[in-house]
Amino acid sequence: MVVAMAYLLTIHVLRQIYDDGSCSLDITGPLMIITQKVTSLAFSIHDGFVRQTKDLTKAQQYHAVNKLPSALEYFSYVLNFQGLMAGPLVFYKDYIDFIEGYNLRPAVNTSADKGKSQVVLEPSPVKTVVKKVIGSFICAFIFMKFVQLYPIKNLKDDDFVDNTTVLYKIWYAMMATTTTRFKYYHAWLLADAIANNSGLGFTGYDKDGNANWDLISNINVFGFEFATNIRDAINNWNCGTNRWLRTIVYERVPKKYGTILTFALSAVWHGFYPGYYLTFATGALMVTSARMARRMFRHRFQQTRMTRMFYDILTCLTTRIVMGYTTFPFVLLEFMGSIQLYLKFYLCLHIVALTTIYVLPKFIRGERRSTHNVSKIVAPSKVEDALREARNDQECKSNQSEEARQLLKPIQLTPGETNALPQRDEIIKPPQLPIVAPAREAISVPHDQCEMDQLSSKLMEKIEAETKNIEEFIDKTVTETVTGIVEFKKDLMRDSIPSGLRKRTSLASTMSDVVAGATCKPQTEEGSAFLKKEIEVINAVVQQANVLPAVLSNGHAK
Repeated sequence: MVVAMAYLLTIHVLRQIYDDGSCSLDITGPLMIITQKVTSLAFSIHDGFVRQTKDLTKAQQYHAVNKLPSALEYFSYVLNFQGLMAGPLVFYKDYIDFIEGYNLRPAVNTSADKGKSQVVLEPSPVKTVVKKVIGSFICAFIFMKFVQLYPIKNLKDDDFVDNTTVLYKIWYAMMATTTTRFKYYHAWLLADAIANNSGLGFTGYDKDGNANWDLISNINVFGFEFATNIRDAINNWNCGTNRWLRTIVYERVPKKYGTILTFALSAVWHGFYPGYYLTFATGALMVTSARMARRMFRHRFQQTRMTRMFYDILTCLTTRIVMGYTTFPFVLLEFMGSIQLYLKFYLCLHIVALTTIYVLPKFIRGERRSTHNVSKIVAPSKVEDALREARNDQECKSNQSEEARQLLKPIQLTPGETNALPQRDEIIKPPQLPIVAPAREAISVPHDQCEMDQLSSKLMEKIEAETKNIEEFIDKTVTETVTGIVEFKKDLMRDSIPSGLRKRTSLASTMSDVVAGATCKPQTEEGSAFLKKEIEVINAVVQQANVLPAVLSNGHAK
């Protein structure tokens, strides 16, 4: 990792020295992807050869490499065409599984002969590729349309900075950074489609039997644009880099330094432009303050359906504003221009974030951490004492039911049985007894059950439902086209080829007879040449329709 990062950083320095804003050859983009591959493979080999399995996380166990790659395997992985220029990152194990065909799920062989090998069914990536290519060009169109309305260079223009209001500056920064993101959406969706079209990215089938092609997807557009908090937005942006950072940094350093070191490596990996460091430093501050704010305010909006929806819409809009405020230095790159604009913003969101972290917790009580198991909060001995005391109090009441007495029996705890404790609600709310839990806790809804917390998922479901008609139209059109070509070829052969040639079963022999001028009814030279050309073209089309998908999809014969 040290060697790869040192080389990458050297190239970043050369880029800053020689890049004067004009056309110049820049290899840092592909080199950043190669650095991810080399370092992730190094850690995977280390995990497979040096570390014990019990010391690895589930992700590390999955990616661990127990066989040293050959030179061919190594350079094939590092320089494969699917992700060479713009990613997406694929881990070595997933790539080798794709090369060797282990990523495919073999169909169950119903034959009684156990000696026969199982049939490997390859899913077609056509639908997924078509959707991603269409989405990619839609993003390119949006970028080209709005980049002229909100050019990022205006953010460092003196006239814009001095003669516009603070609210308009924040709005403009939000729109300019949003427009710039669509450039990345275009590149990532197209790169993902290229990988899927080669057969890379298949992860299996969902419950409805549809093939999933999201193994190496780099972006979830709707998940990012409609995220209700910064954490979800980050998780849906540049997913390959997020997986890389989590695997080689976040899971391997002390927990208290995880966030800081992850942001630090991400900034260094991008280069030495000051705007990167301003963005990631501000991002770390915003993520921390967002966690505090959520703990203090979210539970206060969970009383009714309307308040929950209002909270989710508010946090979605707030996340858009914060992302624009945080990420414009990433696009601007300049230090003084970014600082100048932050000062024109009066550092408003920085001040809000610091106030949320250090001041508000002294005056506003946050939401209590809830848990299903009492043993996660209280020591077993204290739990037993509390249960015994509660039982004694309840037994003093003459009208207590036998069911409640049985429920409040003392529980004999052992160190290995602490997780088997009853739920908290079962302890403090026995049958036929008053409910002592606060009203807010009784009507509070978990985060994953809120109407708008899964806004992006709902939008995706709506879009997928609408695109089903398009997919069915594509399937129907392709089927009818291929069938029509086959029937047309048969009709052409039957009507134009003499009866002596119709009996031949091989199209190749038929073609050779036609070319050789076999015994047939008199035809003009022009008609024979036309017939030969048409049959060759149609035969080539039919062969492409039947054979080419199998060749493109990992080379397995169907």
